[in-house]
Amino acid sequence: MSDVRVIIQRDSEREERTVTTGTTAADLFAGERSIVAARVGGELKDLAYEVKDGETVEGVEISSEDGLNILRHSTAHVMAQAVQELFPEAKLGIGPPVKDGFYYDFDVDRPFHPDDLKAIEKKMQEIQKRGQKFSRRVVTDEQAREELANEPYKLELIGLKGSASTEDGADVEVGAGELTIYDNLDAKTGELCWKDLCRGPHLPSTRLIPAFKLMRNAGAYWRGSEKNPMLQRIYGTAWPSKDELKQYLDFLVEAEKRDHRKLGHELDLFSIPEQIGSGLAVFHPRGGIVRRVMEDYSRRRHEEEGYEFVYTPHATKGKLFETSGHLDWYADGMYPPMQLDEGVDYYLKPMNCPMHNLIFDARGRSYRELPLRLFEFGTVYRYEKSGVVHGLTRARGFTQDDAHIYCTREQMADELDKTLTFVLNLLRDYGLTDFYLELSTKDPEKFVGSDDAWEEATETLRQVAEKQGLPLVPDPGGAAFYGPKISVQAKDAIGRTWQMSTIQLDFNLPERFDLEYTAADGSKQRPVMIHRALFGSIERFFAVLLEHYAGAFPAWLAPVQAIGIPIGDAHVEYLEKFAAEARKKGLRVEIDSSSDRMQKKIRNAQKQKVPFMVIAGDEDMANNAVSFRYRDGSQENGIPIDEAIAKIVKVVEDRVQV
Repeated sequence: MSDVRVIIQRDSEREERTVTTGTTAADLFAGERSIVAARVGGELKDLAYEVKDGETVEGVEISSEDGLNILRHSTAHVMAQAVQELFPEAKLGIGPPVKDGFYYDFDVDRPFHPDDLKAIEKKMQEIQKRGQKFSRRVVTDEQAREELANEPYKLELIGLKGSASTEDGADVEVGAGELTIYDNLDAKTGELCWKDLCRGPHLPSTRLIPAFKLMRNAGAYWRGSEKNPMLQRIYGTAWPSKDELKQYLDFLVEAEKRDHRKLGHELDLFSIPEQIGSGLAVFHPRGGIVRRVMEDYSRRRHEEEGYEFVYTPHATKGKLFETSGHLDWYADGMYPPMQLDEGVDYYLKPMNCPMHNLIFDARGRSYRELPLRLFEFGTVYRYEKSGVVHGLTRARGFTQDDAHIYCTREQMADELDKTLTFVLNLLRDYGLTDFYLELSTKDPEKFVGSDDAWEEATETLRQVAEKQGLPLVPDPGGAAFYGPKISVQAKDAIGRTWQMSTIQLDFNLPERFDLEYTAADGSKQRPVMIHRALFGSIERFFAVLLEHYAGAFPAWLAPVQAIGIPIGDAHVEYLEKFAAEARKKGLRVEIDSSSDRMQKKIRNAQKQKVPFMVIAGDEDMANNAVSFRYRDGSQENGIPIDEAIAKIVKVVEDRVQV
């Protein structure tokens, strides 16, 4: 045997080691139980991979992002094996890892029942305990077709060779280039137990799957297309330890309590009537109050920052989107055209920027007007597939707090810096404080403009982002077709990350619309355009705040800031006078004068998550005072009326939670 020299990479440390031919990655990391795969030359490999001379090998921890994906992908294979052992007629679709879990699609005679999932999970536990070995084989197209002749969906994937992806972005299980099958082998005899077409990598053994649970099943079109057969999808989750699985399941319970759709119904804030259509919400009076307060505060802050408000229509001739490029790049996300005016196509607008460009171009512009900051609460319409529409967070009609800033090249960096600072501070005002930034760069297959312009725009955004002192995460290829962007990612009260504001630098649309301003020397110059949505959409931001606060909005946002609860009928008029004085201070106050008992009134107010319950009885009336009861059940008695109103006003003005 000859010697092989390899470099073992551990974080920033490099260890050079001489080993014999045939040494595997598993040999290099023997005894390190948390290592489940290897990264060799930037590519993920099974631990069974035999290292070659000169290669750099890095261990992949099970708790890392790649490690979790490998764990979950391996668990998906175990689930598929369990399904076919219990339902031999089931045909295999695909089974990728996804955020926090995995799924696998199956073509079966009937939908799975909850009892089926219990049986499948039990069978998975049996397979896990058997300690089957995942073993990779390279095969030719002909071999794969012969071995998988009874799997029609796998045969289709063989022809695709890695060029397909699902509707949620998960890649199909075929490697580009060589074709591979993974065998599940009996740990003792080496006998074949199950196999699947897959690019891998996988865990060495099913025994290394520490904790998993099946979550639910649903229908899913093959490869996300409504033209294809409907399959049955089973979702599951897998974690490196039982404790982490429990933490995740507890998290899901809490997230379910905070689901904005559930809270929207319970708090009478909004609904999505079937008669109107999926993804199209109506706001009820109480939800309308929250939305108006959100908008009013944002409007005031924008005016302070020098933004000017504009308004644009909901529909336009298609020619506008030909000029902007949206019909070339975004047609799938737009509603079909309406035939009007002797065959002229009109479209519901999917974004506001082309119309803002027309406002800029409505008359000659001077450098003295720049930067020009145009702002609109603009309602847009995007055709989302029914499978991805989700309450207010993924809607078909929504209102963007949309701004477009036109500036000179020299003003660009400073304007971006001011814009990002403004965005972050305004998000903090609404109660979000934990951020990181994401820099989305050019998709080499989907962009307009020159490489030089993209490089300049990207580097400018990078420098602006780094000045904030927040973590900056790369998002290669994630930019829109017209320019790179910074996305503000915010964590909510239970640690979930939401994409909030986006700031996009655009040299291309000003070119396409031939926008110009007159420079100081009299020459005509092209402005730079900055796209900026702070909330993203008002509906989505509403949903994020609703879940962040679990419905218990801070007093300044709460639809009802205080509710008067009389101990008896004799105290109703007294509280009505209190409410009248409070309303003069701009407070939103209601009185519960129903026939319910006081304790039920308190329970009702708690369910409605009202910040201040203002209670009055005989003693309060005698002392010209009231008592406060808070959301947490604590109480403060005998507060003089003027002092009580002043206290509510201060909490509202300070935008604090009580």
